[in-house]
Amino acid sequence: MQTLPRHFFVTGTDTGVGKTTVSVRLMQAFAAQGLKVIGMKPVASGCEWLDGQWQNEDVRQLIAASNVVAPPEWINPYCFEPPIAPHIAAAEAGVDIQLEVIEAAYRQLATMADVVVVEGAGGLLVPLNSTQTIADLIQALALPALLVVGMRLGCINHALLTAEVLAQRNIEGCGWVANSIDPQMSRPDENLQTLIACLQQPPVLTLPYQAARTP
Repeated sequence: MQTLPRHFFVTGTDTGVGKTTVSVRLMQAFAAQGLKVIGMKPVASGCEWLDGQWQNEDVRQLIAASNVVAPPEWINPYCFEPPIAPHIAAAEAGVDIQLEVIEAAYRQLATMADVVVVEGAGGLLVPLNSTQTIADLIQALALPALLVVGMRLGCINHALLTAEVLAQRNIEGCGWVANSIDPQMSRPDENLQTLIACLQQPPVLTLPYQAARTP
């Protein structure tokens, strides 16, 4: 696995492509090197009320992989019950997702750990409010982006579209991950080689299909 920056943002070609799986895997690798590691998911939907607070399964996975304890409101500033697009969930809850709130939480986490892995919601252009998207959040945090490509039919188009937006936004990339999410995918090796050629770099990490794991 090639060297990654100490702080980076994990985005994906879509929802359900394995951003949490990849984030946890990388956090565990950093922790094994003796580094202090914290995972952050600024916005989560599909939350449930547990132990007197809203909790999200992805966030629980990130907390479990962290070896530094931080306030939950810093790790996950915005948590909504329905498993729907964040801006719709926020509107239904009467909440305005503010990048300044997320940025302040991230800055606090960055003072506590050697590594902060920030996981996005859905893909790069998922709206957070009426004017801002995940891409705007990455720019506000001034973090390089690691792209998780869900290896399935259509992934080449999704990956190249996402890479094009990253370039248009002048968002620094720090690599990509090939994550197998469809065991029935036809010609996976050919698709992988096409992605390597089009993205002009091999993946930082290649993960095989696993029947049950965090999305």
